[in-house]
Amino acid sequence: MWVRSTMAYRTSFVMMALGNFAATALDFVGILIMFSHIDALGGFTLPEVALLYGTTSTAFGLADLALGTMDRLGRRVRDGTLDTLLVRPVPVLAQAAADRFALRRLGRVTQGALLLAWALYRLDVTWTPVTLLLLPVTLVSGAVIFGAVFVVGAAFQFRANDASDVQNAFTHGGTTMLQYPPTVFGTDLVRGVTFVIPLAFVNWLPALRILGRDDPLGLPGWVDFASPLVALVCCALAGLAWRAGLRGYRSTGS
Repeated sequence: MWVRSTMAYRTSFVMMALGNFAATALDFVGILIMFSHIDALGGFTLPEVALLYGTTSTAFGLADLALGTMDRLGRRVRDGTLDTLLVRPVPVLAQAAADRFALRRLGRVTQGALLLAWALYRLDVTWTPVTLLLLPVTLVSGAVIFGAVFVVGAAFQFRANDASDVQNAFTHGGTTMLQYPPTVFGTDLVRGVTFVIPLAFVNWLPALRILGRDDPLGLPGWVDFASPLVALVCCALAGLAWRAGLRGYRSTGS
């Protein structure tokens, strides 16, 4: 329904998608300005940083396209309109994800994919069957991990009623952090996004493998390939959190 309503005004859709493309591209413009004064950031060249940016932006864009409207759940809990979703013969999670589905978010995905293609063109990477397979697996796994964070954030809103800013700190804030090399951050922060909130598996660890760089935490080499497993674990935990939040929901009239 939302896609049909969007495509009813195609010119407006194209303008909004281009606006979304331009807005996200400004993040990388800031990186370009930075590299106009330096040759490397944390030991990473511009194409290497572009690889980090492209992978995380594409993965986050896919998750944001599918589940980006989950931050509206707190508003529905607060005003009681979530009740209308509960009485329909469709999973509440699917309805919440589809609510006001914004096709214009394809602009972020396109921008990230184009930058990723440019980075791969500029990088001198020795490609093997393993690394060739690792790149698409990284994008899909990263999107799933971000999607799980969206769902956990939405589940938290059943208790907090409106905690979209907390959710955005880990989704939008997380993707901004992953656009930069892990070497520019403190060791404790890198450990936190590896073992506590496993955002490092979105792109840091597999990208280091592709670039042939050492892991700053000195983890075993097989960890670089663990993104799919981490994504599955995140999905399971997100599912449990969502079910717990939904069971604890009380309508505004309760």
